[in-house]
Amino acid sequence: MSLHGFVSCSEETKVYVVYLGEHSGEKTLKEIEDHHCSFLRSVKGTTSKEDAKASLVHSYKNVINGFSALLTPQEADMISRMEGVISVFHSDPHEIKPHTTRSWDFVSLLEGTSLINYGEEMLINANYGEDIIVGVIDTGVWPESSSFNDEGMGPVPKSWKGICQEGVAFNSSHCNRKLIGARYYLNGYEAIVGPLNETRDFRSPRDVDGHGTHTAATVGGRKVVNASAIGGFANGTATGGAPNVRLAIYKVCWPAPEQSLAEGTTCDIADIIAAFDAAISDGVHVLSVSLGSEPGKKYYTQNGIAIGSLHAVKRNIIVACSAGNAGPTPATVANVAPWIITVGASSIDRVFSSPIMLGNGMIVEGETVTPIRRTRLHPLVYAGDVEIKGTTASNTTG
Repeated sequence: MSLHGFVSCSEETKVYVVYLGEHSGEKTLKEIEDHHCSFLRSVKGTTSKEDAKASLVHSYKNVINGFSALLTPQEADMISRMEGVISVFHSDPHEIKPHTTRSWDFVSLLEGTSLINYGEEMLINANYGEDIIVGVIDTGVWPESSSFNDEGMGPVPKSWKGICQEGVAFNSSHCNRKLIGARYYLNGYEAIVGPLNETRDFRSPRDVDGHGTHTAATVGGRKVVNASAIGGFANGTATGGAPNVRLAIYKVCWPAPEQSLAEGTTCDIADIIAAFDAAISDGVHVLSVSLGSEPGKKYYTQNGIAIGSLHAVKRNIIVACSAGNAGPTPATVANVAPWIITVGASSIDRVFSSPIMLGNGMIVEGETVTPIRRTRLHPLVYAGDVEIKGTTASNTTG
């Protein structure tokens, strides 16, 4: 029975994560999967491993002990009462939003240019992150970016055990001594929304959204001179915080159904846990995770990012997660498990100003990121009434 066939058989079926703790190291991979399937055989009333396996989404076999599967709420409740089960929780998809050349200079942590030498001294002492492997769990990567150029870098560290997983528009040649590994996970996504629409995204580590490429380059991108935004804004040298690190990419986010790419990306917790499990086993030293659920909604034992991070930190892997885009009201910070380094956003120390001249000669100072200069006067209109051809006013103004 196919996975999607199982979904269509029961409207109540959802993806649940069953968390069992940590592997003891005594079982083979086959024995681990058989053990996970035994829970499914029990609640589904079947003696067939194949019937049980048809509902299995992921079997976490490396470090994290658990699995994700298609279950009814009643079946999930039954498993939650079984011996050895720590928690069972619904695998909710999570929306993410894209979170500059000046970021590291702003915090006085830019090679050779900082006015305050503390940050530069720290980078020098760490040799700009040389041979540190940073795993990025996100929307994938665009490997052709100059930020991932491996010129002048030494061999891949011998401690690295990961792979460069091939897929659509992505093969092993896209990895190099900078971008040393890439994987992708979408079993959980496809169990929820159905087969990936391959006109909207690549079935591979390749990034369509751009968020993952941006975060990976922010963490550890190489120096790129004369980088700028559209129109030449923010021109300067773009660099990651630690430009000598190696990067490993774990793609877990895919187009949200019935939404444009600009409107939303969904990242399923079942897939995120699989990425954590692989990254820990692959040998990363740091994990960067700019994803998160709604703040304060779940206990840590029911939070996939908290669970994955805990197992990473127990193996001396540093985990840095985004605090989210909500706020400023209280209790709007995400990823607050005490073993996670939670990173919040701040204001910036520059503006992109542009004067507006009114018909009476009065000049109003505004902000813009368009390089277009207009010499003609145009009537003022209310933005809510502006429409782009082929759209409605509500879609245009967002």
